[in-house]
Amino acid sequence: MACFALFPLVWMISAAFDVTGQISTQQLIPLHRGLANFTQLFSNKEKPFFTWVRNSMVVAICAAAMQTIIGASAAYSLSRHRFRGRKLTLTTILIVQMFPQLLAATTLFLIINTFGKTFVFLGLGHQLPLILIFGGAALGVNTWMLKGFFDTIPSEIDEAATIDGAGHFLIFTRIIVPLAVPVFVVISLLSFIGILNEYLITSVILGLDGKNMTVAVGLQQFIYGQYGKNWGPFTAGALLATIPVLALFMFLQKFLVSGLVSGSTKG
Repeated sequence: MACFALFPLVWMISAAFDVTGQISTQQLIPLHRGLANFTQLFSNKEKPFFTWVRNSMVVAICAAAMQTIIGASAAYSLSRHRFRGRKLTLTTILIVQMFPQLLAATTLFLIINTFGKTFVFLGLGHQLPLILIFGGAALGVNTWMLKGFFDTIPSEIDEAATIDGAGHFLIFTRIIVPLAVPVFVVISLLSFIGILNEYLITSVILGLDGKNMTVAVGLQQFIYGQYGKNWGPFTAGALLATIPVLALFMFLQKFLVSGLVSGSTKG
């Protein structure tokens, strides 16, 4: 199973260094190897790869931070407070999350297009509306994951802090957040990867302007159309786009393991 999962990555690496740029004649170990695909990727002014990377980082980092903050606030409220409609709220946000983004593409396009007529920075082709859309995209999943983690934190900690005069905001920021750092890292990283790879909503909101596109949308321009498919630069760009994700996984490995398999009450 590991070989089956890694084979596409190995084939992509092989294609990135195959100067022929033809998928149909590619071999696992290319006969004609070189860096021509990377040179073509970097030197194409009509397809600015580094601009796409910058756009992707801005959108993914900002939206992942929003998802984490919103999800943490909702999860804390649902975990610690008892109010009418609590179970209905949990069920509703989970059910809404089950619908695919394809169903919302047309609606989001019309909403953003309407806002853009009054507020230019909220219109099509701008990053801010895309960040706001992604900010609430994973609310259901993140809220359920964070709530499950918050439930493992003893409520006696909250009660002791309340006796000392701490309010809900102080308890959340000074006690809950430090204990939940591992799960925050997991949520942020999963959100970051999902947003970085998202294509449909991003292409609808940002359009096909080369300066506004992200990596996922921009690389598709190399293989767009029936003729003239440049698979070499496409695979080279896809290979380079994996480096930030791999670096984050290596850097945050300790937090990922603890956040996925343990709760705050486990040492």
